[in-house]
Amino acid sequence: MAKPETIARMLPVFHEVFDDETLTIAPATSAKDVEDWDSLSHVRLMVALESAFGVRIKASEAAKLENVGQLADLIERKLG
Repeated sequence: MAKPETIARMLPVFHEVFDDETLTIAPATSAKDVEDWDSLSHVRLMVALESAFGVRIKASEAAKLENVGQLADLIERKLG
């Protein structure tokens, strides 16, 4: 289960990528819940999160993600 601290660190990245300071995220948040979360913004989000956390997310890993919680779990695993 994703740590709240990880999701809190992800939030500013979501704000920047989606240009929406009012956006909130939770473990169950998915692309269908966020306006403008399309394939291009997904790539931008992955790149921004890689930079913010100092990790590398493979395209094959990103394609399997269903929600923010899974994304946070992946980041946490990569951080060790």
